[in-house]
Amino acid sequence: MIGREDEIRELRRRFASEESEFVAVYGRRRVGKTFLVNEVFNGNFAFHHAGMEKADKRTQLESFREALRRQGLVKCKVLHTWVQAFSALSDLLDSKGDGKKVVFLDELPWFDTPRSGFLPAFEQFWNSWACLRKDILLVICGSATSWIIKKVLRNRGGLHNRVTRQLPIRPFTLAECAAYADYKRLGFDRQQILECYMAFGGVAYYWSLLEEGKSAVQNFDSLFFGESAELRMEFENVFRSLFKNPTRHFAIINLFGARKTGMTREEVVEGLGEVSNGDVSDCLDELTDCGFLRRYSAFGTAKKGAVYQLIDNFTLFHFRFLRNRVGNDARFWSHSLNQPRTNTWRGLAFERVCMQHVEQIKEALGIAGILADVYAWRAPVKAGGAQIDMVIDRGDRMINVCEMKYTSEDYSFSADEKTKLLRRIEQFRSVTNTRKGILPTLVTTFGLTRNANGAMIANVVTLDDLFRQ
Repeated sequence: MIGREDEIRELRRRFASEESEFVAVYGRRRVGKTFLVNEVFNGNFAFHHAGMEKADKRTQLESFREALRRQGLVKCKVLHTWVQAFSALSDLLDSKGDGKKVVFLDELPWFDTPRSGFLPAFEQFWNSWACLRKDILLVICGSATSWIIKKVLRNRGGLHNRVTRQLPIRPFTLAECAAYADYKRLGFDRQQILECYMAFGGVAYYWSLLEEGKSAVQNFDSLFFGESAELRMEFENVFRSLFKNPTRHFAIINLFGARKTGMTREEVVEGLGEVSNGDVSDCLDELTDCGFLRRYSAFGTAKKGAVYQLIDNFTLFHFRFLRNRVGNDARFWSHSLNQPRTNTWRGLAFERVCMQHVEQIKEALGIAGILADVYAWRAPVKAGGAQIDMVIDRGDRMINVCEMKYTSEDYSFSADEKTKLLRRIEQFRSVTNTRKGILPTLVTTFGLTRNANGAMIANVVTLDDLFRQ
């Protein structure tokens, strides 16, 4: 298995516990949650069952009963309620003898159909039976991250504070994707791995689709643009798996997909018009929880001034190249390598990759051990409206103002770019009234050409730095 050392260690520690444990594993679709749990326990479950997408209560209960029968409760009666279902599960577990019993309920949100009574029965199973024992390890899992967070982790009823360990499964880093590419013998150099990461992010399943013997360009053609391209409709599938009613979430993401810059909640409300403020707040929180958006505290302001940015690499790629696609060129990517549209995407996508690797950037700057907050910053329109996507505000009274530039060679500042950067820094200092020292910092693919225009850059972070563990 690539990566996941901390998660593996934690699951094994909970298995060895002398108390019953309740572990919630969650994360976006295709990130590798089920694979992780199966690998750690090698399929040795006292009971394992997965919810069925879009199935009604009756069908879910029939499926649950068949799983109980296959896994040892041969004489299980027909189940009419979830209370009966969890009572039958208790009978099965009682029959398993001594030792820790792992119960793995995958895609848990899909059990919770309208008016099914699933959640109260699940609460009763844990509170009145499982938690009173010392031999149960209950692992729940699901792609509908917003459901797990709202209904389980932030539950104010019977499940309040019942989860003993949360395990959010994050996408792979660049370093982990490089290790996976080596494992698959793809033969990619770091720039090709970066290109894949800018489109797939660190979603393990997407990386598993890459074929040995093909370049990154050829893989893009077959996965996104070919006649039977597997990922052409993936965006819609992801949203429908995460949210039971994704219409509002689609509308919000559409707003972000049409803009290059971040937005405040108030700007999102204005853009949607008919959607209420409360609805927007809930949807923004859910999209943030699921990893589509990132919330930055605006420098020098409270949460009210937070800026939301579209951070999901796959979504950004979808909006640039798959949504409203014209034509059926099966080799679109091969034919678009150096076109302005793809170059613009690379620039935006590289910024997102940098935001996903802040810890690696701090390590490269030598400040990993220094307390630091990362912000976005935008000047008011009346002050010029300048924007800086990454400001690292350090505890040693220094601030890194980061420029993120994608290029196929060492980056060279022009006189115009130098003037714009210095103007943004001056606006930043003037608007924020900061007295800290400011370090202009370049994050780029290969390096900086040291000329008169680039002399003001204090620190340079390269692609190799982003690949650090």
